[in-house]
Amino acid sequence: MKNLKAFGLLLLAVVAGLAAAVYAAGWLSRQGSIAATRVVVAAVDIDLGSKVTPQMLSTVDWPSGSVPPGAFKDVKEVQDRVVKVGVNRGEAVLDRKLMPAGSQGGLSAVIAEGKRAMTVRVNDVIGVAGFALPGNHVDVMVNGQRDAGKGEMPVPVSMTVLEHVLVLAVAQEAGRDETKPKVVNAVTLELSPADAEKLDLARSVGTLSLVLRNQLDKDLVATPGISKEQLFSPGVMTAKLDGPPARPAPAPVVRRAAVPVATAPLEPKDCVEVVSHGKRAQHCF
Repeated sequence: MKNLKAFGLLLLAVVAGLAAAVYAAGWLSRQGSIAATRVVVAAVDIDLGSKVTPQMLSTVDWPSGSVPPGAFKDVKEVQDRVVKVGVNRGEAVLDRKLMPAGSQGGLSAVIAEGKRAMTVRVNDVIGVAGFALPGNHVDVMVNGQRDAGKGEMPVPVSMTVLEHVLVLAVAQEAGRDETKPKVVNAVTLELSPADAEKLDLARSVGTLSLVLRNQLDKDLVATPGISKEQLFSPGVMTAKLDGPPARPAPAPVVRRAAVPVATAPLEPKDCVEVVSHGKRAQHCF
């Protein structure tokens, strides 16, 4: 009886093993039959503005049902194109990440349409201690002197002249993948033509400083700037920002009641003398 029970368990194990093997073979065959397409991917990290060469690319099998739009099948289709967005290793090279065919490489390839690139000299403090990296947005402040009236000394003033400006490059590097600060001597900013003129004038009349912004903060805040007098006189600054001081309310006019003028009593015409209980009294009418 014991031998029969052991034989049954052994047979059940063999059947379960065969079923598992058959299922695994069928699953592998189905996986192998999935249609695949060759897609061009980056073999190395490609920085923006770089011209693509065949050594930077490779092809891999990609499921046909999930090929991203704009993907390429042949390396020759991507050769000599310029990357306008950094592409990481193993990432598919898409048409929207490339400049039009015939574009030259370099920083000029990544400047947005209608914008200009302008470089300003900075130091480790003005450059936000090296944390203003390519891809970040900054505000530009100028510290100079405001012209006063005749016979008066110029007034030192500091104010924000540009807001939400894109940093294209620091020194001669435009890569946007690194996050470590770099102490550099120049920063290249992306500006509109009007803002480029404003920045050129600002750097000629005073000292420039960069103010790093949060990556998600896009609000523009117009400030009137601050002078030396306002900086050391908070009360004066508050009054100037809030407007002219309110005039005191006029004192209420107190009207006094008219004092009656005393008039002489009228002389009586008729008088009567009354004697009562030995007392005399005179009443006049």
